Amino acid sequence: MNTLHRIDGHLHLEDVALDSLAERFGTPLYVYSRAALEAACRAYANAFAATPHLICYAVKANSSLAILNLFARLGTGFDIVSGGELARVLAAGGDPGKVVFSGVGKSAAEMRAALEAGILCFNVESESELHRLSRVAGELGRTAPVSLRVNPDVDARTHPYISTGLRQNKFGVPIAQAHALYRLAASLPHLAIVGIDCHIGSQLTDLSPLADAADRVLALVDALAADGIALDHIDLGGGIGIRYRDETPPDLAAYGRVLAQKFMGRRETLLLEPGRSLVGNAGLLLTRVEYLKPGEEKNFAIVDAAMNDLMRPALYEAFHEIVAVNERNMPARRYDVVGPICETGDFIGFARDLTIEEGDLLAILSAGAYGMSMASNYNSRPRAAEALIDKNKIHLIRERETLVTMMVGERLID
Repeated sequence: MNTLHRIDGHLHLEDVALDSLAERFGTPLYVYSRAALEAACRAYANAFAATPHLICYAVKANSSLAILNLFARLGTGFDIVSGGELARVLAAGGDPGKVVFSGVGKSAAEMRAALEAGILCFNVESESELHRLSRVAGELGRTAPVSLRVNPDVDARTHPYISTGLRQNKFGVPIAQAHALYRLAASLPHLAIVGIDCHIGSQLTDLSPLADAADRVLALVDALAADGIALDHIDLGGGIGIRYRDETPPDLAAYGRVLAQKFMGRRETLLLEPGRSLVGNAGLLLTRVEYLKPGEEKNFAIVDAAMNDLMRPALYEAFHEIVAVNERNMPARRYDVVGPICETGDFIGFARDLTIEEGDLLAILSAGAYGMSMASNYNSRPRAAEALIDKNKIHLIRERETLVTMMVGERLID
């Protein structure tokens, strides 16, 4: 995160000292850098400038309204996977005409909402969904724009929970069956075929699976064209990884050059669905050390952030760098950084060398993606606040949930 730096030993994001944010808003606290968000968007625009394209931000990575609004003002589209994400995009000022609706389990109500909003495309993931969507569109007197999400059976070489392009995954339709399903879609009365979609997984650190998937999809597109089924766009999904520890993410410019060569002379627009790579390294989670607990085998730093605030370590055994917000002139000790939730799996990081005392602040880095969007109220813990930094300006973009607001909507029985 190049907007993160120290001044006189105190960690700053852009021009704001992180300890001042904790003093003002409390902890746990998610903090984002506007400059980093905008730089990530510019990197995509520059990398794919040679190819007519649309970047559709994957909302599931971070669905905070302020971030969606910022991306909308930068001209991005959006990749959604639920009616709730559609509502958030619209509330944030997003253009529904730049929205693609993915996901394997779209309800009829979600389809109606998306049709009424006028989205760009439904990424359909099964034959049954084709029939349901045609029926719902007919009931509304509309025509639904569709693409098929094809599963190219490409190994993304990533964590199995975020690999989506293999034949055993639940996503998409087998690429070998796609041609027949396109013919079916063409025969249904309330569907209009506009594109094709493919997404093989997340946190990809190698370009070769992406290039392999692109080749398989382009071959299918050419076969469809020969059958009289012409497409307006080709959506190659997202999944570009970021650096959490020692990963080497794919070079966006190199990926852009690869796709520019593959799309040279083609009529279709390229769609991409980045999520993590736009927001992941633009955010961090501030937490305070509640207790230092020495043990015979391990030392524990017990902090006020937990698996309900940042689920990735417990769910994926994911690594996040953890640094002290304010430097101390004392020897470091090795700690397991853990939360207060009543689960052994409630950890932030193992075996971290830190120079800290009780009450000190820690910054959990690269937490902008799948942090707040996956947060919960487990152990009846209110969700964290969120702040966005713009140079020296501080915007509270989500108030801290309270015990009262956490229980709104619940009822006692007679």
